[in-house]
Amino acid sequence: MSRAGRSEDGRRATPARRAAFETLRRTFEHDAWTDRAFRSAADRHGLEGAERARSQRLAYGAVQRRGTTDHLAARLAGRPVAQLDPPLRAGLRLGLFELLFSDGAAAHAAVGEAVELAKGGMRAGGAGGRAAAAAGLVNAVLRQASRDPASLLAGLDDSTPEGAAVAHSYPGWLAARWWEELGPDGARALMAAMNEPAERALRVNTLRADPAALAATLRTAGERVEPVAAGSDPLLSLPETLVAGGRWGEALRARIAAGEMVPQSRASQAVAGLLDPQPGERVLDLCAGPGIKSTAIAARMGDVGEVRSIELDPRRASQIAALAERAGAGCVRPVEADAAVADLGAGYDRVLVDPPCTDLGALAARPDARWRKTADQADQLAVLQREILVNGAASVRPGGRLVYSTCTISRAENEAVVAGALAARPELEAEDLGRGHPTLASAHDHRFLQTRPDRDRTDGFFMALIRRREG
Repeated sequence: MSRAGRSEDGRRATPARRAAFETLRRTFEHDAWTDRAFRSAADRHGLEGAERARSQRLAYGAVQRRGTTDHLAARLAGRPVAQLDPPLRAGLRLGLFELLFSDGAAAHAAVGEAVELAKGGMRAGGAGGRAAAAAGLVNAVLRQASRDPASLLAGLDDSTPEGAAVAHSYPGWLAARWWEELGPDGARALMAAMNEPAERALRVNTLRADPAALAATLRTAGERVEPVAAGSDPLLSLPETLVAGGRWGEALRARIAAGEMVPQSRASQAVAGLLDPQPGERVLDLCAGPGIKSTAIAARMGDVGEVRSIELDPRRASQIAALAERAGAGCVRPVEADAAVADLGAGYDRVLVDPPCTDLGALAARPDARWRKTADQADQLAVLQREILVNGAASVRPGGRLVYSTCTISRAENEAVVAGALAARPELEAEDLGRGHPTLASAHDHRFLQTRPDRDRTDGFFMALIRRREG
């Protein structure tokens, strides 16, 4: 067996578990992004196919469920997890996740390999003299957990914000905020939903392919793709949307590479649907990188007209250009500029304002994101969001429309930002979207929409449609 498939002392550890263990350590000890850390580890260990998929589930799940596993580890070990050496924390997080939340693995394998990985990590870090004793603690905790994992989880009480944060593995501040804004039942349902795998939706690029024909071709090639199930709100069941089940095969990936499809959640696709750009119009897309919504707008316009895509970050601006070229969206024009202060021009028929946000509606797809957010970020971002919205609104022609959207669930960044902009610019008025889309209406203001992972099975997006009055 290769060295990559062994723990540091030479005993067996599957490459899948080693990659997951290393991803945990890179995420929490070196502040690495989990997806990037996993790709690096998986490539290093030569993981492919089902083995790579299993390793990713372990890595992502152990990162996501850190709040629950740390709480239980501290209880079983009789000391705070923060007092343990980093390799022991990673071993406990991996082992407890596998015992409590992952199906299909034998308990003795989950325990034994987590212990060996922790021991190997201690030795590699220069603490070989303490490795055996430290690994003994990991072994003791995991063996206790393996006796009755269901009872450990059943003993967690989510009847308070503090308890829900532990039971569903979220930062305490976020559980408390959602508790206040959504109510106890809504907060619990939302937290539970975003611990499940995110729906994998794609947008067929109608500049390159026909949705029905492409779906049939992919199914013939063995890909599991289907249109959105009946019953969804029309905004969440657009004709160009496909939902993929299982692992993506080579046929589907080839279509993405060819620009015929773009991975994009149904809620994100709904934003372009609400904007409803028409052929020949001038459209402004603010904070547009990496270009997913810009190319969706171009496709709806039949690539006839102009889409000016404003992006501050040069790397993301280059991504807009690359995606537009791949998608055949020649009307997309990337511009590097600060959307909050730049002179954006005037007379645009449609404007999309999709500013930086806390991304709290997309936590299911980003396992480490919940641990990177702070209570102050929403309030700080709200100031920037309002500046961008007000600046963008000045570019709309009389009678034109603006859509403000975020992928977060936060009153400070959503309803409050729009209300502030409407107060600052009396020529603007918000359409009552709840009248036409009652199941998606925001609980805080019926004029706006808020998709939710627990109810709509897609990302949590906020949307407001604002018109500039004539005259």
